[in-house]
Amino acid sequence: MRVLVVEDEAELGYAVAAALRGTGIAVDLVDDIPAADDAVAAHPYGCVVFDRMLPAGDSIRYVEKRRRDGWTTPVLFLTARDSVADRVAGFDHGGDDYLVKPFAAAELVARVRSLCRRSSSSVPQPPPITRVGDLTIDVRRRQVRRTGVLLTLTAKEFAVLEVLASAEATVVTRSQLIESCWDSRTEPMSNVVDVVVAGLRRKLGRPALIHTVRGTGYVLEERRAEQD
Repeated sequence: MRVLVVEDEAELGYAVAAALRGTGIAVDLVDDIPAADDAVAAHPYGCVVFDRMLPAGDSIRYVEKRRRDGWTTPVLFLTARDSVADRVAGFDHGGDDYLVKPFAAAELVARVRSLCRRSSSSVPQPPPITRVGDLTIDVRRRQVRRTGVLLTLTAKEFAVLEVLASAEATVVTRSQLIESCWDSRTEPMSNVVDVVVAGLRRKLGRPALIHTVRGTGYVLEERRAEQD
């Protein structure tokens, strides 16, 4: 799940990004419409969070134009404007949700997750509970169990495991994991993926379920004999 946040107030932008990242969502943060335009052209986001008033103007005008061009990514507007007319304008110009400042971080995260689910509704989704051998992954409850024992995973570990599980025993490259689970701050050549996968392997225990495909990436599957 990757989200773009467009906010020119630095402190608020960092706070919004931190709240989302704390739940395992990858976040790209930019401060104006031109940078947002470059970002949406480069990445398929599950949702874009726009501040209404930006240095380049009112973001609803940008969203309205993109909608006319066929852009369908869900949009959440953040604004201090709380009148009914302002909220209606946000929806009329292509917004999918509207959150008035100040807001609770938990509500923002819930709304963003809901919009991301909406954006992926046309794509075949993995079942809410996935089993790989004696490993059970409950996506809705965000719980992982092995041999019935509940495991404690970080948000990033769960995100990586969810991507590996959704691949259904096919190889997921490091680049694909970075694209899905990290944001633009991550260097493609860094070892962040390997570090998270190593932590996952320790927590999942033996026999190993995450296997390295040399020079390519990782695959989640049960094997009779370990090949790593």
